[in-house]
Amino acid sequence: MKLYIYLFRHGQTTYNERGWFTGCRDAKMTNAGYQNARTIARKLQNKKIDVAYRSHLSRSKETLKEVLPFHPECREIIEDDRIIERCYGTLEGRSHRSFLEEVKRKVLVAVEKKYGKLEKHSRRKFGEEVAQQIFNAVHRSYDIPPPDGESLKTVEKRVRLFIKDLLKKMKKEHISVAISAHGNSMRPFRRYFEKLSVEEMLRLENPYDRYFSYVIHV
Repeated sequence: MKLYIYLFRHGQTTYNERGWFTGCRDAKMTNAGYQNARTIARKLQNKKIDVAYRSHLSRSKETLKEVLPFHPECREIIEDDRIIERCYGTLEGRSHRSFLEEVKRKVLVAVEKKYGKLEKHSRRKFGEEVAQQIFNAVHRSYDIPPPDGESLKTVEKRVRLFIKDLLKKMKKEHISVAISAHGNSMRPFRRYFEKLSVEEMLRLENPYDRYFSYVIHV
């Protein structure tokens, strides 16, 4: 017997559109985000969904709300925040650009205070390169958390616990499920089912208008 998991990301939000750190803030979906959700709904309309999962955030709920009218067979909707977005701590609500500029200023001040003024032609390049490395670390590294936030390693721990309970329920009740998830919670989910390395997981991009399907054999 084959059971199925249908995993998808919520539609685009205002924070996504503006290039802001979102995390656990309840950012609302844009018009394009609702179109993303309707695209997912059309792609899944002929699949069987017995149980659906979502987080408490409105973008997860609204995306699922577009999907379920095609699935009168869905008998249960479960809210589980183990699939919620990664917490970005004090960075939530800030733009990526403003964070980069702040880090750049602080790095240059610290370096020039200790070693003296840098030459003009190299000052900008040095500040931008270091700021970008720090941004990459807090934004996409595996085990470095943002200030007061979660690392992806921490996210993976809670997602793995969710997967363990999910598979147990699926096999016991013989159900196929839909999961309205978030970009960063999807990464460890995909790593588990697609047998990816940490490095491969970190390179993943999760589109707003595509679902990922996994077969569970019972």
